[in-house]
Amino acid sequence: MRIHLRGRRRGAFLAASLSLLLLPSLTGLRPAPPATAAAPVTSDAASETGVTETPGAVSLTVRPTRTSPGYTVDVAKGEFTLTTRRAGRTVLESATGDTGGLRFRSGGTWQHATALTGWSFERGVLTLTADTTLDGATVEARLTPAADRYQLDWDVKGGSPEQLGLAFDLASAGHWYGHGETETPAGGPYGDQPWPLDSGEVGHENFGPASYDMIDPFWYTSRSTGLRVDTGHVMNVAINEGGEDGTGRFTVESADTYRATVFVESTPLEVYRDYIGIVGKPAKSDAGYEQYAKPLWNSWAQFYTKVDQARLLDYATDLKKNGLDGHTIQLDDKWESNYGNLTFDPVAYPDPKAMSEAIHDMGFDFGLWVTLWINLDSENHDYAADHGYLLKDAEDPTKPCEVTWWNGTAGIVDLADPDARAWYEGRLRTLMSTYHIDGLKFDTRFFDEKCAPHDGYQATDYQRLGSELADRFDLQGAGIRVHWGETAHRAGFVTRQIDKGTGWNSLRASVTQNLAISTIGYPFIESDMIGGSNGEAPPSKDVLVRWAQSASLMPLMYGSTSPVDTIDATTGRKVVYDQETIDLYREAIQRHGRLAPYIWDQVQHTLRTGDPIMRPLFFDFPGDRKSYTVTDEWMLGPAVLAAPQLGAGATRTVHLPPGAWYDVNRGTVVRGPRTLGGYPAPLGVTPAFVRLGAKGAAQAIKALRRPGTPAATG
Repeated sequence: MRIHLRGRRRGAFLAASLSLLLLPSLTGLRPAPPATAAAPVTSDAASETGVTETPGAVSLTVRPTRTSPGYTVDVAKGEFTLTTRRAGRTVLESATGDTGGLRFRSGGTWQHATALTGWSFERGVLTLTADTTLDGATVEARLTPAADRYQLDWDVKGGSPEQLGLAFDLASAGHWYGHGETETPAGGPYGDQPWPLDSGEVGHENFGPASYDMIDPFWYTSRSTGLRVDTGHVMNVAINEGGEDGTGRFTVESADTYRATVFVESTPLEVYRDYIGIVGKPAKSDAGYEQYAKPLWNSWAQFYTKVDQARLLDYATDLKKNGLDGHTIQLDDKWESNYGNLTFDPVAYPDPKAMSEAIHDMGFDFGLWVTLWINLDSENHDYAADHGYLLKDAEDPTKPCEVTWWNGTAGIVDLADPDARAWYEGRLRTLMSTYHIDGLKFDTRFFDEKCAPHDGYQATDYQRLGSELADRFDLQGAGIRVHWGETAHRAGFVTRQIDKGTGWNSLRASVTQNLAISTIGYPFIESDMIGGSNGEAPPSKDVLVRWAQSASLMPLMYGSTSPVDTIDATTGRKVVYDQETIDLYREAIQRHGRLAPYIWDQVQHTLRTGDPIMRPLFFDFPGDRKSYTVTDEWMLGPAVLAAPQLGAGATRTVHLPPGAWYDVNRGTVVRGPRTLGGYPAPLGVTPAFVRLGAKGAAQAIKALRRPGTPAATG
């Protein structure tokens, strides 16, 4: 359901910092001369970093080093535009005109910085002042350069600002990526995920640390620049508003200092690595080898809340009987007598211990869906409220916070309260030991903006607190949806997507969404439940099979809809799939199992480097321009190029980047770059290619080569 530096950079950074300190200090704010005046050169030509002034601009230059490409930031005097250039080419530019690059809201009206009025360069910081469109208000911006990035901090002086934001000309940086799950007018994140972001429209008004969406305030571009906004406040992110305005707006719902880092690198992968250098890489994987090798089966899309003991056992029995392997059967919502009671409904589950043992006897682990949200009609709500265990209301801290969700109205256990946390965890432990429950699927959020954080805590702390709680349990490959903070990145949780629909659009969105989540620093990813969910009619045979084939070439497989039969949530009627559906789904599971040793090697590589496992083609082939707009292919580690069919039809177009590629279905070698038109992909074929010479290639070929095809040569 629903600035730390890498080791190879330090020498360059220290050299740049030392040269900055050796520059003459320019005390006070130097007024900007008229546009026609001859401006002096104030930088030291021998240093790594310096500032020069011309009649039209003030320019900050960081020269190239052995490991960094160098860059220049030009600050236009007349309109206060920030233009970042690498090797003379524009790679990022702030918005111009009425939008303004440095913009703020005051009195309900948007204003922005206009003409540069002064500047100084002292102790390695370029300080700039500018007039604004609001009388009595000015902007002060501070640029602090490093070898591969610069820090941009700015404030509004006067004018009583309510929100601060940056805006960029999208085209100046090529294509845009990152963000995570996108809210879009076209149905995102449930059935739409633009890739690149600028190919669609993103309107994400509650982009913040408490969001259920998997998001981070990080974006990167095809011209190898990146933006990180350092905030714990809610943001409003608008990309390509109206579908055609060509602007990216990144607004923080606060008047606090706007803090951003702009990365300038040689490749998008290097930008990603810079970001991971700040937020951290996984310290471990919360999923073990078997959870990568076999699917997790969860009851949600199969039954939704119309599930009971008999139905769950029939579900598990059918999977077992048809050779549809898996490591766990997870009982999702609804199994409780009331939400938050943490007790089985005695009518639907007359003997939960026997149910658990029957599932174990089939060779599966058993898991349960749980939440910190306790409905008002639950006995536990009164108990928790009386003991002060619930988050307090943000407007009236004398009473518990009440939030509305898809199952009613609830309070939320306050994880910052040690007694509340111990009480909740103790009840989970008792439940698990009583019924032989092996692990849990944590759902909902750990905080809501309607609530007040515990004394001494902030909203962002609840991502950490939720991570720490969940990390004490086996999450069974269902993972958890925490984000934004260092704890979430370092914990190494599997990330499951938000619910998808059951049509082709959702299948395609599951791929591009995985690419987005993976490249903001959450590498252990899986699609939403194979076949989708979201309360829609069950997937067609073709959608279900293609989804399983796609998931077989991802780090983990997360199943629900049985290829044997399922229930149509819109009619209540049973839907029976044919034998071919079962056979092809089983084949996908077996393919993934054979690939598991290769995938597990990628997990270990990620733990060493932080690099994503499932990633866009251009991370490995930055010089291949066509790769930047491919939406239906990806690299799985360095050797496997996945190109499954994600739509109706028996053929597809496949783009191969440079290199020698072994076609696992035909047994031939194709040399790229090359685009294969009309590649045969009937329902029983999953197009995939192995890059010869890449690490793990022989292992991948052994796992993926279609029986009877020639071995790889050349």
